[in-house]
Amino acid sequence: MITDEDKERVRQATDFVQLVAETVELRQRGQEFWGCCPFHGEKSPSFKVNPATGLWHCFGCGDGGDVFSYVQRRENLDFPDAIRYLADRAGIELQEERGGRRGPRKTRLMEALGAAEEYYHTMLMRGRGAGPDEARRYFAGRGFGSAVCRRWGLGFAPGRGQLVAQLRAKGFTSAELIAADLAQERSGRVMDRFYDRVMFPIHDEQGRTIAFGGRVIGPKRDNVAKYVNTRDTAAFNKGKHLFAYDRAKETMAATGEAIVCEGYTDVIAMHEAGFTNAVAALGTAFRLDHVRLMERQRVSRIVCMFDGDAAGQRAAERAVRYIDKTSAALLCVVLPDNQDPMEFLSAHGADALRPILAAARPLMDFVFEKRLAGLDLSAPGLRVRALADMAQLLAPLKHSVLLDEYATRLADTLGMDVAETKRAIREAKVAEAEEDRPPARAAARRPSRAQAGAAGYRALSADDRMQVAAERELLGAMAQRPEALRPYAERIAALSWSDARHEAMAWAMLSTPEGTSPAAAVAAASSVVPEAPSILSGGRVMGDDELSDAEKLDFIVDTAELCSCRRRIRQIRAALSSSSRPDEESQALFREATELQRRVNELVRTLSSVSSE
Repeated sequence: MITDEDKERVRQATDFVQLVAETVELRQRGQEFWGCCPFHGEKSPSFKVNPATGLWHCFGCGDGGDVFSYVQRRENLDFPDAIRYLADRAGIELQEERGGRRGPRKTRLMEALGAAEEYYHTMLMRGRGAGPDEARRYFAGRGFGSAVCRRWGLGFAPGRGQLVAQLRAKGFTSAELIAADLAQERSGRVMDRFYDRVMFPIHDEQGRTIAFGGRVIGPKRDNVAKYVNTRDTAAFNKGKHLFAYDRAKETMAATGEAIVCEGYTDVIAMHEAGFTNAVAALGTAFRLDHVRLMERQRVSRIVCMFDGDAAGQRAAERAVRYIDKTSAALLCVVLPDNQDPMEFLSAHGADALRPILAAARPLMDFVFEKRLAGLDLSAPGLRVRALADMAQLLAPLKHSVLLDEYATRLADTLGMDVAETKRAIREAKVAEAEEDRPPARAAARRPSRAQAGAAGYRALSADDRMQVAAERELLGAMAQRPEALRPYAERIAALSWSDARHEAMAWAMLSTPEGTSPAAAVAAASSVVPEAPSILSGGRVMGDDELSDAEKLDFIVDTAELCSCRRRIRQIRAALSSSSRPDEESQALFREATELQRRVNELVRTLSSVSSE
């Protein structure tokens, strides 16, 4: 872990201009330094660095950010490694926790894991005391009697070093137990990894024990994870195995259908109710390797039974990327009242579940509707964000025959052009799945927010694009001249913003104390909007040499207010034409629009006089 304190030490110790000048020829223009962008080919400089704010921006490719994002792009690093890179340059030692392990051969680990399953099961079935009693009550409360516990090899882990002692007596070394993740070393002592938990053994395709899932029981304890799963070892990789696959594969092959649940108890309940083609991912997201594993049984339908909560929605969204990577239909079921499979089967029985599974919806339909239902589309900036958000979701389908259907549906919902919506999806980079990339390169390959939103702004109307640009000019000026903008605070606070992020950043910078530096203003904006550096880096007007600073500020604020007034007038017109309203309310809106139009005329005359000079 890299602390925030270390991050700021590195930032302050880095001469940003000198860093960029190593690979880019820079020329100073006022407070800024300009050169050709190092990230795309160009002949005329459109890339700038502002040492006061610590931000960079390229008007050619639209990317920008702070010193860390610059190093990520230049050196192809993820965020933590970018900090480490700059720390090494500055001679700063970071306080980090590092670790690593090597293990014995795989066969010994599997023998130890098999012996552990026997021990845990014996403790559940024959153990005495409060722990085993509580474990038996837990399973009984879920309808798992002794016969079910025997069939599934369920167990109880007492902890207190009892497993370590048992397995050492069988000839296993401490190194082998640690490598199998059955034990861990603390203060020079080798202790049980699982403690006071009911245990679910995990088997490979041949039925051999390769890992465990442990659920805490008894009174809730602070800072204790509900589930603890075996870490990746020489015997086990959570992204390549499925719980109960060894039991489900025959039914999968016979029926051509696989059912993916979210938890161990759900899978067991499904099997016990006769749905013996059910499996679950193991403490990780549903992955392509899981799909490939099921495809080996030639399934034509993969039905994902996700919980109806936010975690279930995220799981469904992650699975979308595999729609075009499998010949099987990816389908989705969400049970009534947000019940999980175990709860539903207990309340309604297997016969009630069969028609629900048969009527499973296409996964993409479910994800599309759920994601759009949660988005605010009331303002242009919000619609742009929605398009960027949905384009990222739909990007894995950019080459699919499904693209036309979903692009049209999305454009209709957002009130945008279909062709531009389709282009936004095609231009969105497909975020790499966790299993498809080296961990150290993940963030470096993700598209920037500036890149992700570029196509979205093109899809907006000309008026909306103008307002977004005006607001960003204003925000950039506030970052560069926080003190000079304070006299405009009341006008800025009264604006009708197109993007809630812009408003939050403006308020954050206005709330800073007098004497705030540009870097501190950027930090204030970043504290409320993480992508603030890329938004604040793109202003052009403050770099104009033809106007004085006072004239630049007047021009920027006037333009932002002009766009704000026009936007409010459009809203009033839409409100008056869309529904019948009481006369008093209609008259009030009409008076407001009249006053706003008067102000628009004033601002237009003022801005025209500046343009003509």
